[in-house]
Amino acid sequence: MGMTALKPGVCTTIQDLGRFGCQASGFSPSGAMDARAAKIANILVDNPITAPVLEFCLAGPTLRFTTSTIIALTGGAFQPLLNGLPVEMYKALPVKRGSILSMKGCVKGMFGYLAVTGGGPRITPVMGSFSTNLKCHIGGYKGRSLNTGDYLSFVTSACDFIPNIASHALQAEDNYLRTWQQGADAALMPTTLRVIPGPQADMFTDEGVHTFYNETYYVNNQCDRMGYRLDGAAITTKHGSDIISDGIALGAIQVPHQGKPIIMLADRQTTGGYAKIGTVASVDIPKLVQSPPKTPIRFEAISVTEAQRLYLRSVHELEGIARMVKRPSYGGISPRKTARRLTPILEAQAQATEGHPLWIETETTAHHKENRQTTKPEAKEYV
Repeated sequence: MGMTALKPGVCTTIQDLGRFGCQASGFSPSGAMDARAAKIANILVDNPITAPVLEFCLAGPTLRFTTSTIIALTGGAFQPLLNGLPVEMYKALPVKRGSILSMKGCVKGMFGYLAVTGGGPRITPVMGSFSTNLKCHIGGYKGRSLNTGDYLSFVTSACDFIPNIASHALQAEDNYLRTWQQGADAALMPTTLRVIPGPQADMFTDEGVHTFYNETYYVNNQCDRMGYRLDGAAITTKHGSDIISDGIALGAIQVPHQGKPIIMLADRQTTGGYAKIGTVASVDIPKLVQSPPKTPIRFEAISVTEAQRLYLRSVHELEGIARMVKRPSYGGISPRKTARRLTPILEAQAQATEGHPLWIETETTAHHKENRQTTKPEAKEYV
């Protein structure tokens, strides 16, 4: 039991939080572009945050469910429809067998995520991760994005209830999303990305460093899971930007010969030979990846200590969200499960009292019965 792709969407892949510990062997980490949205999707359906999810870009897939389950959609505003009717994102949604999930299109952001309760799609991990590496054709569903007719089975065959489901809803986190109209309007307030300077910041001229932190850049049309290219003023170097290749971290900002920055992301190469002027703080990666082409970008320098503080705060925020969605709520009790639990108890009581009256009249109960049949005495007799 699972779901069938009637339309695959754009670059719809299975992702988790990444394949770590394999870069020394030449395998990029991959994983969700917007890790925060992927984690929240899993939290909303009571999955571990490391469970696999469907990631899609620009246009979401159309899916038919072959079993009843509960799903959650997060990330960009994809205007989802369930059996032709609009449904909310950032909310646990029960779906019945035969239901069809479709999406009108992305009006804000770039990437969306679909989580399925009970552990998500049944995928065999590769090197400890469910993530799809499109360049190496490993992980996820056959190492590729979904095609029409592909079928994904679920870890849990059927599930139509999770505890306190009424609480599994959040306000859409659209404060970091930009609409396509906003992205095309250069006059709008830029998205600010906080950057830890280095590791080759000393290779750039003072003028180049000043340009990087004071000029506005724009997301180029050449942006994908590997990295986002930016257009804007050239960043000058002292003696060129070539270096002996070294490791590439998530958010590393390479500056090639032409002086235009490239921010490396989930499917980045493991090593690179261009100087890196800084690294985008991990908490700001979602803001970047959800920015459509032509979105204005500014950079702000922060310390490693500040970046660590921001990261810890984001971890605590997710822990708070997990507690909030599990709080007791109206509608949090399953009548079906309650009936199943009460049935054997009631049957056992009925068998125990078979042939015996359930109400044994004693002298006390007889006295109360007689009082109920008489006129109520005046209040003074109770004083």
